[in-house]
Amino acid sequence: MKSILLAAMLIATATLAQAQNLEKEIKSIPDITNGWKKKGNVSFLFNQSNFNNWIAGGENNMSGNLGINYDFNYKKDDLSWDNKVLASYGLLQTKNADFEKKTDDRLELNSILGKKAFGEWHYSFFLNFRTQFTKGYLYGKDLNGAEIRTENTEFLSPGYLTFGPGIFWKKTDAFKVNFAPLTSKFTFVNKEYTSKIGYVDGSYFGIDANKGMRYELGFYTSVYYKFNIMANVSAENTLNLYSNYLNEIQNVDLDYSLAIVMRINRYLSTNLNFQAIYDDNAFKGFQTREVFGLGVNFGF
Repeated sequence: MKSILLAAMLIATATLAQAQNLEKEIKSIPDITNGWKKKGNVSFLFNQSNFNNWIAGGENNMSGNLGINYDFNYKKDDLSWDNKVLASYGLLQTKNADFEKKTDDRLELNSILGKKAFGEWHYSFFLNFRTQFTKGYLYGKDLNGAEIRTENTEFLSPGYLTFGPGIFWKKTDAFKVNFAPLTSKFTFVNKEYTSKIGYVDGSYFGIDANKGMRYELGFYTSVYYKFNIMANVSAENTLNLYSNYLNEIQNVDLDYSLAIVMRINRYLSTNLNFQAIYDDNAFKGFQTREVFGLGVNFGF
């Protein structure tokens, strides 16, 4: 676990150091006007492979990923309210597979209310909500070698609600850091998963048998940083760290997301999305996800 904590600290340190070194290159202009400021983007990533008499081997496949990234921020004098909605869903279909498989499934809301304290620091209250849209499955083979699947997750199972007061540092809309030392975290699941015969306490997202919720109190840190790597190439970084005071405080939950957009023109781009999660209540190890492809983008 020490190595996980060290990795989290290194990621946070590297992100902050890079932000300071490249601060002058940030193109975002602070919003000094009162009222709402809204912007969003819808992207569709598509990948396809086709093989015909290909001796080296291969299987025809097709995948698509639809994503929404929407910001709606409010400012009035020394009060600010920043909100971001992230939603994405993707499917993969291969010629010989019995089932379509998900490549992505994410619904997330981030909200932070700030009141200026001094300099670029604000008193804050944040809220984060995460879940998925559709059912998730574990895949395997039966005795005859046919593919089978077992339902494992669904909408609001799990669902995460995290909130708490803290202090917020905001250089621009492109660089923000929040510290929340008294953060409540609720994990919700469908009780059907924890009520099965032989269920072991904590084996399904840390929830006890016949329960549908888990409560935690801990320290939460979030870092958001977006910058231009070069002309027409941007990188958006989000890092969330959480430590539970009530149980195994040394186990730090980590959620890091990176979105790189290489713009070809107004509507076309090459997109790379990467996410790494460490949460030992969900899985004893790192979870990683990477999606890369040609994107069609629409701003609004």
